[in-house]
Amino acid sequence: MKIVFFGTPQFAVPTLEKLLNHSEFEVLAVVTQPDKRRERGNKLIPSPVKTIATTHALPVCQPQSVKKNTETLTQLRQLDADVFVVVAYGQILSQKILDIPKLGCINLHGSILPKYRGAAPIQWCLHNGEKEAGITTMLMDAGMDTGAMLLKATTPVGLLENAQDLADRLAVIGADLLVETLLKLESKEIEPIPQDNSEATYAPLIQKQDYVLDWSKSAIQLHNQIRGFYPNCTATFRNKPLKISASAPFGSACDRELPPELQEIIPKLSHLSTVSDNPGEVVSITKGLGAIAQTGEGFLLLREVQLAGKRPQSGWDFVNGTRLTVGEVFGSGS
Repeated sequence: MKIVFFGTPQFAVPTLEKLLNHSEFEVLAVVTQPDKRRERGNKLIPSPVKTIATTHALPVCQPQSVKKNTETLTQLRQLDADVFVVVAYGQILSQKILDIPKLGCINLHGSILPKYRGAAPIQWCLHNGEKEAGITTMLMDAGMDTGAMLLKATTPVGLLENAQDLADRLAVIGADLLVETLLKLESKEIEPIPQDNSEATYAPLIQKQDYVLDWSKSAIQLHNQIRGFYPNCTATFRNKPLKISASAPFGSACDRELPPELQEIIPKLSHLSTVSDNPGEVVSITKGLGAIAQTGEGFLLLREVQLAGKRPQSGWDFVNGTRLTVGEVFGSGS
Protein backbone atom coordinates (compact mmCIF):
# COMPACT_ATOMS: atom_id res chain seq x y z
CA MET A 1 0.00 0.00 0.00
CA LYS A 2 1.45 3.35 -1.08
CA ILE A 3 1.13 6.08 1.53
CA VAL A 4 1.70 9.82 1.86
CA PHE A 5 2.09 10.74 5.52
CA PHE A 6 0.88 14.07 6.94
CA GLY A 7 2.09 14.86 10.46
CA THR A 8 4.14 17.27 12.54
CA PRO A 9 4.70 16.74 16.31
CA GLN A 10 6.20 13.92 18.33
CA PHE A 11 2.73 12.42 18.71
CA ALA A 12 2.84 11.46 15.00
CA VAL A 13 6.31 9.88 15.08
CA PRO A 14 5.39 6.37 16.37
CA THR A 15 2.85 5.98 13.56
CA LEU A 16 5.31 7.08 10.87
CA GLU A 17 7.99 4.75 12.24
CA LYS A 18 5.49 1.87 12.35
CA LEU A 19 4.57 2.43 8.70
CA LEU A 20 8.21 2.68 7.64
CA ASN A 21 9.05 -0.62 9.31
CA HIS A 22 6.05 -2.57 8.01
CA SER A 23 6.49 -4.77 4.93
CA GLU A 24 2.94 -4.09 3.66
CA PHE A 25 3.45 -0.32 3.36
CA GLU A 26 5.54 2.05 1.28
CA VAL A 27 5.75 5.65 2.49
CA LEU A 28 6.21 7.75 -0.65
CA ALA A 29 6.58 11.18 0.95
CA VAL A 30 5.93 13.22 4.06
CA VAL A 31 4.00 16.48 4.39
CA THR A 32 4.76 18.45 7.56
CA GLN A 33 4.62 21.99 8.91
CA PRO A 34 7.40 24.44 7.96
CA ASP A 35 10.47 24.60 10.20
CA LYS A 36 10.02 26.99 13.11
CA ARG A 37 12.45 29.31 14.82
CA ARG A 38 12.99 28.20 18.38
CA GLU A 39 15.47 28.32 21.22
CA ARG A 40 18.49 30.59 21.53
CA GLY A 41 20.03 31.84 18.34
CA ASN A 42 16.65 31.84 16.61
CA LYS A 43 17.60 28.71 14.68
CA LEU A 44 15.17 26.99 12.34
CA ILE A 45 14.13 23.71 13.96
CA PRO A 46 12.51 20.94 11.89
CA SER A 47 9.41 19.15 13.16
CA PRO A 48 9.90 15.72 14.78
CA VAL A 49 8.21 14.13 11.77
CA LYS A 50 10.59 15.87 9.34
CA THR A 51 13.55 14.63 11.38
CA ILE A 52 12.39 11.03 10.97
CA ALA A 53 11.62 11.54 7.27
CA THR A 54 15.06 12.99 6.63
CA THR A 55 16.71 10.05 8.40
CA HIS A 56 14.90 7.72 5.98
CA ALA A 57 15.69 9.91 2.94
CA LEU A 58 12.00 10.52 2.25
CA PRO A 59 10.82 13.46 0.12
CA VAL A 60 9.48 16.18 2.45
CA CYS A 61 6.93 18.83 1.54
CA GLN A 62 6.41 21.84 3.87
CA PRO A 63 3.87 24.28 2.43
CA GLN A 64 2.89 27.30 4.50
CA SER A 65 -0.70 26.60 3.46
CA VAL A 66 -1.38 23.18 2.01
CA LYS A 67 -4.86 24.29 0.86
CA LYS A 68 -3.53 27.18 -1.24
CA ASN A 69 -0.32 25.67 -2.60
CA THR A 70 -1.00 24.49 -6.17
CA GLU A 71 2.49 23.02 -6.49
CA THR A 72 1.86 20.76 -3.51
CA LEU A 73 -1.48 19.70 -4.96
CA THR A 74 0.23 18.73 -8.21
CA GLN A 75 2.94 16.80 -6.36
CA LEU A 76 0.39 14.89 -4.32
CA ARG A 77 -1.49 13.85 -7.45
CA GLN A 78 1.69 12.73 -9.17
CA LEU A 79 2.62 10.45 -6.29
CA ASP A 80 -0.40 8.26 -7.08
CA ALA A 81 -0.82 7.12 -3.46
CA ASP A 82 -3.38 4.60 -2.30
CA VAL A 83 -4.04 6.47 0.94
CA PHE A 84 -3.08 9.62 2.83
CA VAL A 85 -2.44 9.10 6.54
CA VAL A 86 -2.93 12.20 8.71
CA VAL A 87 -1.71 12.37 12.32
CA ALA A 88 -1.68 15.78 14.06
CA TYR A 89 -0.60 17.56 10.91
CA GLY A 90 -1.83 20.98 12.03
CA GLN A 91 -3.53 22.22 8.85
CA ILE A 92 -6.97 21.57 7.39
CA LEU A 93 -6.95 19.65 4.10
CA SER A 94 -9.06 20.89 1.20
CA GLN A 95 -11.63 18.70 -0.50
CA LYS A 96 -9.35 18.57 -3.55
CA ILE A 97 -6.67 16.91 -1.41
CA LEU A 98 -9.14 14.59 0.32
CA ASP A 99 -10.30 13.35 -3.08
CA ILE A 100 -6.83 12.38 -4.36
CA PRO A 101 -6.01 8.96 -2.79
CA LYS A 102 -7.86 5.83 -3.89
CA LEU A 103 -8.76 4.70 -0.36
CA GLY A 104 -9.26 8.19 1.02
CA CYS A 105 -7.56 10.10 3.83
CA ILE A 106 -7.30 8.31 7.16
CA ASN A 107 -6.93 10.41 10.29
CA LEU A 108 -5.70 9.24 13.68
CA HIS A 109 -7.45 11.39 16.30
CA GLY A 110 -6.55 11.48 20.00
CA SER A 111 -10.01 10.94 21.45
CA ILE A 112 -12.95 8.58 21.56
CA LEU A 113 -14.99 10.28 18.85
CA PRO A 114 -17.40 11.98 18.64
CA LYS A 115 -16.16 13.36 21.98
CA TYR A 116 -13.37 15.95 21.90
CA ARG A 117 -13.30 16.91 18.27
CA GLY A 118 -10.75 19.64 17.67
CA ALA A 119 -7.17 20.68 18.26
CA ALA A 120 -6.50 19.63 21.87
CA PRO A 121 -8.44 16.44 22.69
CA ILE A 122 -5.95 14.95 25.15
CA GLN A 123 -5.58 18.18 27.12
CA TRP A 124 -9.32 18.75 27.50
CA CYS A 125 -9.96 15.10 28.29
CA LEU A 126 -7.69 15.45 31.34
CA HIS A 127 -8.98 18.92 32.22
CA ASN A 128 -12.49 17.49 32.39
CA GLY A 129 -11.42 14.61 34.61
CA GLU A 130 -12.21 11.78 32.20
CA LYS A 131 -11.38 8.32 33.54
CA GLU A 132 -10.88 6.90 30.06
CA ALA A 133 -9.10 8.22 26.97
CA GLY A 134 -8.62 6.80 23.53
CA ILE A 135 -7.81 6.93 19.85
CA THR A 136 -10.11 6.84 16.83
CA THR A 137 -9.26 6.28 13.19
CA MET A 138 -11.65 7.85 10.70
CA LEU A 139 -12.20 8.61 7.05
CA MET A 140 -11.65 12.34 6.73
CA ASP A 141 -14.24 14.69 5.28
CA ALA A 142 -14.33 18.47 4.97
CA GLY A 143 -15.52 18.97 8.59
CA MET A 144 -13.49 19.27 11.78
CA ASP A 145 -13.05 15.64 12.89
CA THR A 146 -16.52 14.74 11.64
CA GLY A 147 -15.65 11.85 9.30
CA ALA A 148 -16.97 8.30 9.53
CA MET A 149 -15.23 6.27 12.24
CA LEU A 150 -13.22 3.14 11.47
CA LEU A 151 -11.61 1.68 14.61
CA LYS A 152 -11.22 2.75 18.26
CA ALA A 153 -8.91 1.91 21.15
CA THR A 154 -9.38 3.00 24.77
CA THR A 155 -7.18 3.14 27.86
CA PRO A 156 -7.73 4.07 31.54
CA VAL A 157 -6.34 7.42 32.68
CA GLY A 158 -4.19 7.57 35.80
CA LEU A 159 -4.96 10.29 38.37
CA LEU A 160 -1.40 11.67 38.26
CA GLU A 161 -0.96 11.28 34.50
CA ASN A 162 -0.42 14.56 32.64
CA ALA A 163 -1.08 15.48 29.02
CA GLN A 164 2.45 14.59 27.92
CA ASP A 165 2.33 11.21 29.65
CA LEU A 166 -1.03 10.38 28.11
CA ALA A 167 -0.05 11.64 24.66
CA ASP A 168 3.04 9.43 24.68
CA ARG A 169 0.94 6.37 25.53
CA LEU A 170 -1.80 7.17 23.03
CA ALA A 171 0.76 7.76 20.29
CA VAL A 172 1.99 4.18 20.64
CA ILE A 173 -1.54 2.77 20.90
CA GLY A 174 -2.53 4.85 17.88
CA ALA A 175 0.34 3.59 15.74
CA ASP A 176 -0.85 0.00 16.15
CA LEU A 177 -4.48 1.01 15.58
CA LEU A 178 -3.57 2.85 12.36
CA VAL A 179 -1.75 -0.18 10.96
CA GLU A 180 -4.71 -2.41 11.82
CA THR A 181 -7.06 0.12 10.20
CA LEU A 182 -5.13 0.24 6.92
CA LEU A 183 -4.87 -3.53 6.63
CA LYS A 184 -8.57 -4.05 7.36
CA LEU A 185 -9.57 -1.20 5.08
CA GLU A 186 -7.68 -2.71 2.17
CA SER A 187 -9.25 -6.13 2.77
CA LYS A 188 -12.67 -4.51 3.21
CA GLU A 189 -13.08 -5.79 6.77
CA ILE A 190 -14.19 -2.40 8.11
CA GLU A 191 -17.57 -0.75 7.72
CA PRO A 192 -17.24 3.01 8.38
CA ILE A 193 -19.65 4.23 11.07
CA PRO A 194 -21.04 7.79 10.85
CA GLN A 195 -20.59 9.92 13.96
CA ASP A 196 -23.59 10.92 16.04
CA ASN A 197 -23.31 14.71 15.98
CA SER A 198 -25.66 15.02 18.95
CA GLU A 199 -22.99 13.38 21.13
CA ALA A 200 -20.12 15.55 19.89
CA THR A 201 -18.03 17.67 22.23
CA TYR A 202 -15.18 19.99 21.31
CA ALA A 203 -11.58 20.48 22.36
CA PRO A 204 -10.52 23.91 21.11
CA LEU A 205 -7.03 25.38 21.07
CA ILE A 206 -5.86 26.28 24.58
CA GLN A 207 -5.91 30.01 25.28
CA LYS A 208 -3.76 32.01 27.68
CA GLN A 209 -6.60 32.39 30.17
CA ASP A 210 -6.98 28.61 30.36
CA TYR A 211 -3.64 28.41 32.19
CA VAL A 212 -4.70 30.73 35.02
CA LEU A 213 -5.23 28.94 38.34
CA ASP A 214 -8.06 30.08 40.60
CA TRP A 215 -7.64 28.75 44.14
CA SER A 216 -11.36 29.05 44.84
CA LYS A 217 -11.86 26.01 42.59
CA SER A 218 -11.78 22.55 44.16
CA ALA A 219 -8.51 20.63 44.51
CA ILE A 220 -9.54 18.09 41.87
CA GLN A 221 -10.50 20.84 39.41
CA LEU A 222 -7.15 22.57 39.89
CA HIS A 223 -5.28 19.29 39.62
CA ASN A 224 -7.05 18.38 36.38
CA GLN A 225 -6.29 21.83 34.97
CA ILE A 226 -2.60 21.53 35.91
CA ARG A 227 -2.12 18.08 34.39
CA GLY A 228 -4.36 18.76 31.40
CA PHE A 229 -2.57 21.97 30.41
CA TYR A 230 0.86 20.74 31.49
CA PRO A 231 3.32 22.37 32.01
CA ASN A 232 1.98 25.92 31.74
CA CYS A 233 -0.56 26.59 34.50
CA THR A 234 0.26 29.68 36.53
CA ALA A 235 -0.30 31.04 40.02
CA THR A 236 1.59 33.74 41.89
CA PHE A 237 3.95 33.47 44.83
CA ARG A 238 5.13 36.52 46.74
CA ASN A 239 3.64 38.61 43.90
CA LYS A 240 5.70 36.86 41.22
CA PRO A 241 4.60 34.31 38.59
CA LEU A 242 4.80 30.67 39.56
CA LYS A 243 4.18 27.76 37.20
CA ILE A 244 2.74 24.64 38.79
CA SER A 245 3.39 21.62 36.60
CA ALA A 246 2.55 18.71 38.92
CA SER A 247 0.15 18.36 41.82
CA ALA A 248 -1.94 15.89 43.80
CA PRO A 249 -5.48 16.49 45.12
CA PHE A 250 -6.75 15.52 48.57
CA GLY A 251 -10.23 15.55 50.03
CA SER A 252 -12.17 14.13 47.09
CA ALA A 253 -13.48 10.84 45.80
CA CYS A 254 -10.11 10.46 44.05
CA ASP A 255 -8.17 9.95 47.30
CA ARG A 256 -8.22 6.18 46.82
CA GLU A 257 -6.55 6.57 43.40
CA LEU A 258 -3.47 8.20 44.90
CA PRO A 259 -0.28 6.10 45.18
CA PRO A 260 0.46 4.65 48.66
CA GLU A 261 3.09 7.26 49.55
CA LEU A 262 0.52 10.03 49.03
CA GLN A 263 -2.33 8.19 50.74
CA GLU A 264 -0.20 8.25 53.90
CA ILE A 265 -0.71 12.04 53.99
CA ILE A 266 -4.52 11.84 54.14
CA PRO A 267 -4.84 11.10 57.90
CA LYS A 268 -2.52 14.03 58.65
CA LEU A 269 -4.94 16.38 56.87
CA SER A 270 -8.07 15.09 58.61
CA HIS A 271 -7.92 17.74 61.35
CA LEU A 272 -7.93 20.58 58.80
CA SER A 273 -11.13 22.14 57.50
CA THR A 274 -11.96 21.19 53.92
CA VAL A 275 -13.40 24.64 53.30
CA SER A 276 -11.39 27.79 54.05
CA ASP A 277 -12.05 31.49 53.80
CA ASN A 278 -8.55 31.82 52.34
CA PRO A 279 -8.04 29.55 49.32
CA GLY A 280 -4.39 29.36 48.28
CA GLU A 281 -3.13 29.40 51.86
CA VAL A 282 -0.37 26.93 52.74
CA VAL A 283 -1.91 24.75 55.46
CA SER A 284 0.78 22.10 55.74
CA ILE A 285 4.28 21.22 54.57
CA THR A 286 5.09 17.55 54.05
CA LYS A 287 8.74 16.59 54.36
CA GLY A 288 10.20 15.29 51.12
CA LEU A 289 7.13 16.29 49.08
CA GLY A 290 6.27 19.96 49.45
CA ALA A 291 3.58 22.46 50.36
CA ILE A 292 -0.11 21.66 50.66
CA ALA A 293 -2.50 24.51 49.91
CA GLN A 294 -6.14 25.03 50.79
CA THR A 295 -8.49 25.25 47.82
CA GLY A 296 -12.18 26.01 47.50
CA GLU A 297 -12.76 22.36 48.42
CA GLY A 298 -10.00 20.03 49.54
CA PHE A 299 -6.22 20.40 49.50
CA LEU A 300 -3.60 20.50 46.76
CA LEU A 301 -0.03 19.25 47.07
CA LEU A 302 2.39 21.15 44.83
CA ARG A 303 4.66 18.39 43.49
CA GLU A 304 6.59 20.37 40.87
CA VAL A 305 6.84 24.12 40.30
CA GLN A 306 8.88 26.67 38.37
CA LEU A 307 9.74 30.16 39.55
CA ALA A 308 10.11 32.88 36.92
CA GLY A 309 13.55 32.66 35.31
CA LYS A 310 14.34 29.35 37.03
CA ARG A 311 14.26 25.70 36.06
CA PRO A 312 11.46 23.38 37.21
CA GLN A 313 12.02 21.95 40.67
CA SER A 314 10.36 19.53 43.03
CA GLY A 315 7.86 20.83 45.53
CA TRP A 316 10.24 19.99 48.38
CA ASP A 317 13.19 21.84 46.80
CA PHE A 318 10.88 24.80 46.31
CA VAL A 319 9.93 24.81 49.99
CA ASN A 320 13.56 24.66 51.06
CA GLY A 321 14.81 27.19 48.51
CA THR A 322 12.20 29.82 49.36
CA ARG A 323 11.91 28.95 53.08
CA LEU A 324 8.19 28.72 52.59
CA THR A 325 6.13 28.69 55.78
CA VAL A 326 2.63 27.62 56.73
CA GLY A 327 0.27 30.58 56.42
CA GLU A 328 1.75 32.02 53.25
CA VAL A 329 -0.74 32.38 50.41
CA PHE A 330 -0.46 31.54 46.72
CA GLY A 331 -2.28 33.96 44.46
CA SER A 332 -4.18 33.24 41.29
CA GLY A 333 -2.31 33.47 37.99
CA SER A 334 -2.56 36.30 35.52
